[in-house]
Amino acid sequence: MSIFSLIRYHLAKLTTENPLFGGLAMANTTAFDTETGGRSQKRQLSLPAWLALICIVAFSVLLIAGAAIWKNAPPVPEIVRSSQQETVLTRADIQDGQETYLARGGQHIGSIWGHGSYLAPDWTADVLHRWGLATAGILYRNNPDFSQQDLDTLSPVDRASLQARVSEQFKTNRYDPKTHSLILTKAQTKGLQKVFEDYRDLLKNGSVVHSIPRGWFKDDSQIHNVTAFFTWTAWAASANRPNAPFSYTANWPHDDLIGNQPPAQFIIWSIVSVIVLIAGIGAFVFIYLAQEETDEILPVPARPAVRIPTASQKVTALFFGVAMALFLVQIIMGMVTAHYAVEGDAFYGIPLDQFLPYAASRTWHLQLAIFWIATCWLAAGLYFAPRFGGFEPKHQALGNTVLLVALTVVVLGALAGSWAAVQGVLTGNNSFWWGHQGYEYIELGRVWQLLLIGGMVFWLWLMYRAFKPALKKEKNPTGLSHFFLYSAITIPLFYSVGLMYTNHTPLSVAEYWRWWVVHLWVEGFFEVFATVVIAYLCSELGFLKKSSALRATYLTTLLYLGSGVIGTLHHLYFSGTPSFIAALGAVFSALEVVPLTLIGFEVLKTLKLSKEAEGFYRWPLRFFIATCFWNLIGAGVFGFLINPPIVLYYSQGLNTTPIHAHAALFGVYGCLAIALMLFALREFVPDRAWDERSIKFGFWAINGGLVMMLIFGLIPNGFYQLVQSVNHGTWYARSAEVISMPWMRWTVWLRIPGDVIFSIGTIALFFFTVKAIYAVYRFPVKGTEPEFSSLEESVK
Repeated sequence: MSIFSLIRYHLAKLTTENPLFGGLAMANTTAFDTETGGRSQKRQLSLPAWLALICIVAFSVLLIAGAAIWKNAPPVPEIVRSSQQETVLTRADIQDGQETYLARGGQHIGSIWGHGSYLAPDWTADVLHRWGLATAGILYRNNPDFSQQDLDTLSPVDRASLQARVSEQFKTNRYDPKTHSLILTKAQTKGLQKVFEDYRDLLKNGSVVHSIPRGWFKDDSQIHNVTAFFTWTAWAASANRPNAPFSYTANWPHDDLIGNQPPAQFIIWSIVSVIVLIAGIGAFVFIYLAQEETDEILPVPARPAVRIPTASQKVTALFFGVAMALFLVQIIMGMVTAHYAVEGDAFYGIPLDQFLPYAASRTWHLQLAIFWIATCWLAAGLYFAPRFGGFEPKHQALGNTVLLVALTVVVLGALAGSWAAVQGVLTGNNSFWWGHQGYEYIELGRVWQLLLIGGMVFWLWLMYRAFKPALKKEKNPTGLSHFFLYSAITIPLFYSVGLMYTNHTPLSVAEYWRWWVVHLWVEGFFEVFATVVIAYLCSELGFLKKSSALRATYLTTLLYLGSGVIGTLHHLYFSGTPSFIAALGAVFSALEVVPLTLIGFEVLKTLKLSKEAEGFYRWPLRFFIATCFWNLIGAGVFGFLINPPIVLYYSQGLNTTPIHAHAALFGVYGCLAIALMLFALREFVPDRAWDERSIKFGFWAINGGLVMMLIFGLIPNGFYQLVQSVNHGTWYARSAEVISMPWMRWTVWLRIPGDVIFSIGTIALFFFTVKAIYAVYRFPVKGTEPEFSSLEESVK
């Protein structure tokens, strides 16, 4: 949300007298005292104080919610017995199954509780429905070979009666917290035997439709334990919480046979979230219109003064080159991954699954997205730190080079390790440490994760040493220079939260910490950092006063943290969390959408105002405008598609989520990364190498290709699955029958034109970057300002 404000603030000055926003510092304001009839002085709370207060409150709520999630997580029984006291499963089986599943790619082969990939089954939903059918067969005719077709052929009365009996079997919680044991009914026990038989074949021989490779698991004990883990997730999804009329996962997944229907409170909180959304939109539109006439367009220089790039700034060009190369590989992996939906064991006849199975290509696709976007943002920080600080530290270029090499080693190591884990070369704890952690967006082995955190800390130190003069000049610890430092500190800090769980941490707790990283780091604090960089740059270039830039930064950060921190909980409705999580997540995630609705106004206005900036910064600004657009569509419209609990209840784990993921992850953060890259390159790439035709082609091809990808592929694909989920259940929407339907396959083929156009645009941008890097080293810029020489000179 912050980017739309940034575009506005760097092209239009918000007057400091506007009463809707107030001042930055603790200021005395005069107000009429009605009791004394005179004037009195009132103290006004500053924006930094508001930000500190919001952070304290929001993170306190989030941590309290985390403690409640840990306390109320679904129990893992020490032993699971039949009604005849026979041992069915043990805690060791379940935990070993969780570790084995995660070690072989985990959430990239199917999903658990809706979190993971979308081609293979959701294992919770699939096991639960198979178990329910087998149990129904035992109850109906003492035969576990009972299919959905058998259930459908029953008369309405017989079917309703049988479903009620099955529901009673599964909804009754027979876990004893005193003995930590779980008792299954006789019918459940026999039905579960049928599930284990089915999964023995499925996990060993694979499934072409679901792109599960043959020999995914070869060891019978591993197959048994992985199925045991899936079974536990299914039990937690069906058995009612103590003193509650719904399961540990709030009756997710939807399955009429088991009796899983959405809790009534989900409807209530969804309605409340919509009301909050409408009220918030009204309030923000009022604020927007109230200050509309106070804007003043600032002149933009035709060609701002450009510094001679320092040695360390030249190195950042190499960062951008590496980022674009990773971007290209990520696109290739995305096309391979998508193709597996129509040809589950090959790529146009080539048996690619033997060398690069679906789990590996999807892992690389998501990892590379994080890697190339983060590389651009880190490089931008390294470029702008000496620019803002006015100081080139000794050996800074060497430090940047070492960091680039280290990050390259981490990326290559992480990709190789994840591939080895998926292929079974690395197993168990070796996979966790060196291969694959099994969770989306944090797939890399723990060793690579630690090294990446170390690289970020080293990056922070490199930035600090170059930026120190600016901090010394600015005596105010809440000023823009200090805010720049604070935002940079959050980058390694919040990524480090991914160390809070291991491969045997209870699933609910692991998901809680994982979303701290995905939501607060990827979607949050990196954007806050980018906001500060842009605000600082705009004040340096004279687009707006530093006080206005600081105000804009505080306001946008306040708006994000005020809703976004607690809004993290909307990812955890069905992860074995207590019911109040849905209430908090629904309301605050709706508030996240509110500022995004104003982007429609901003895009139109910015298109008009940007005519003033046509020239030197044309294409960086246009990628910022693209970020505005995708913030509204990807994060706003498609984000709200998966926010209300009642909607997400039916759409969790379906291809509706990639609609939001593609439009938001690339549309917002990808375009923002490219904009930062172009801002830096524009300042030190010689004019002879600044190929605007390539950038223009890349801009329209990338954004146009993404639109086509959504309209012709992801949207019809995801909404078709959503209809099946509502009508038949989550298990059916993820079944082989639906996945292999002509409609689903055709929508995958219809993605190809958009994918191709997107790819061509990326290639154009890649070659532009290569050409620019070559020119930087071959034809140095003759700027108007000298290079920095010493800390003392920069302070003077």
